[in-house]
Amino acid sequence: MSNKIPLLIDTDPGVDDALALLMAFADPRHEVVGLTIAAGNVGLRHTVRNALKLCEVAGRDAVPVFAGCADPLVHPSVDAAHVHGVDGFGDVGFEPARRGAEAEHAAAAILRLSHRHAGELLLVALGPLTNIALALKLDPTLPQRVKRFVVMGGAVTGHGNITPVAEFNIAFDPEAAHIVFSAFPDIELADWEATIAHGLPHREVERWLAADSAQARFYEEISRKTRLWSEDSRGEHWYAADALAMAWALQPDGATRVEARPVRIELAGSFTRGATVVDWNRQQGRPDNAAILMDYDQDRFQQLVRQALLGG
Repeated sequence: MSNKIPLLIDTDPGVDDALALLMAFADPRHEVVGLTIAAGNVGLRHTVRNALKLCEVAGRDAVPVFAGCADPLVHPSVDAAHVHGVDGFGDVGFEPARRGAEAEHAAAAILRLSHRHAGELLLVALGPLTNIALALKLDPTLPQRVKRFVVMGGAVTGHGNITPVAEFNIAFDPEAAHIVFSAFPDIELADWEATIAHGLPHREVERWLAADSAQARFYEEISRKTRLWSEDSRGEHWYAADALAMAWALQPDGATRVEARPVRIELAGSFTRGATVVDWNRQQGRPDNAAILMDYDQDRFQQLVRQALLGG
């Protein structure tokens, strides 16, 4: 039996998701037991295709890929193709992977793998929370079997990236996020504002992408469009939200400041739908349900990114 930590990743690849997946593949202490795929950054057809291709590039064809929800639970949402490309991987025209996704639905796979690895599973959510919300509706006991649950999402002081107050993953499917935040008692939350505080210098990233590895060559190609967009619109740093969340998941001791607070999801506000509402002063007497990442060791974060691009 493997002594590695079983790691299940729910994701919507996406350029930044791809970097996080390469980080997970490169970490020798974790075993990626599955990728469950949702729509988000782009449509489900593309996100599944991208997950399969990334596994192939990284030499991880044994990692099962499960297609999940193609739409939010209730209301339609717009994607982020303007950042990631229409296909989510920079529109570079790569050849599709040779294999396809598993027949099992992502929500069913989440539940099955939670039983197989009960009490040991590290669940990391890098996209909208639709698949996990559906799994919870099928089996509300899911949180009892998950050892750690790391979520990339939210904007904990209201500085959003898709609306003035909301972050993309939560805003894409707020109802799903509400279900998940209401069900899990201990969420480790890496939000958009932590991402902004841990930018990656563009010139450094370019040097890392010059590495002689299949991972670096592929990632340089698919990320070129979003990196150029980021430099034009956001300045000298590139912000890789999912990579930061994955760094915390893989090496939690790299966190230098974490704040526990109650967090709820706004569903009805005319201007605030999808906001992550943090009760910073604990005024409502609700229990803390989120450990919010405030600071992570920047050198360690950058080392994990470099290591991933080198292929481990």
